[in-house]
Amino acid sequence: MTVPSADELLETIRAALAPHGLFLRGTVNFADGEVGPMLADGKPAASVVLIGNVGGSLWEPFTRWREREPDRGGADPLDNWSKRVIRPVAEGAGASAYFPSDPPWQPFQQWAIRAEGLRPSPLGILIHPQYGLWHGYRGALGLDRVLPPTGKVSVGHPCDACVEKSCISTCPADALAARTFDVGRCRAHLRAQAGAAGCLAHGCLSRDACPVGRDYRYSGQQLRFHMAALSL
Repeated sequence: MTVPSADELLETIRAALAPHGLFLRGTVNFADGEVGPMLADGKPAASVVLIGNVGGSLWEPFTRWREREPDRGGADPLDNWSKRVIRPVAEGAGASAYFPSDPPWQPFQQWAIRAEGLRPSPLGILIHPQYGLWHGYRGALGLDRVLPPTGKVSVGHPCDACVEKSCISTCPADALAARTFDVGRCRAHLRAQAGAAGCLAHGCLSRDACPVGRDYRYSGQQLRFHMAALSL
């Protein structure tokens, strides 16, 4: 049996993810002395491939799945859908799958910073120079080989050039007053009448105020889904 090259393997992963609105977001290779996450055989991974959405790319496939299988979503339907999509991709690639919602907790944000060269926004979400705050990471694949680097963005941090910092001033809950996201203040606001009529119904006003990546903004339905999950 011919073993595919690293480039061929990445193309196979991309093709398997595409119908689900998911993308190969970047790779991290672990240097000598680093210990990657454990593979199924108990050995440390040599690399990880990050998988995620760009804008609302996953929303239509996810919505179709929920309509077909309404009883299988559970309490965290997006997490469950992600696992149902990514685990077969991992199996086909001879990889191990990891998810942000599952222990042992993997350092997804650190991996994303290394893979794409991104940095956090005041909301804590990594800001992309093209997609802004409208993207996410749904899982990762661990492999026993080193892979070509993909996904690296070699530009400055968009927040450094932002003078107005409208994401901070727009937040009706003052959850960013300390320049770090206070999830408790945010949730308390969402549960109040003003929050229910504002951010819960229309999406995070602070996130929406960011001028970067406006073309990738989530739909109203997707925004309400995420805000409802945050309010719990």
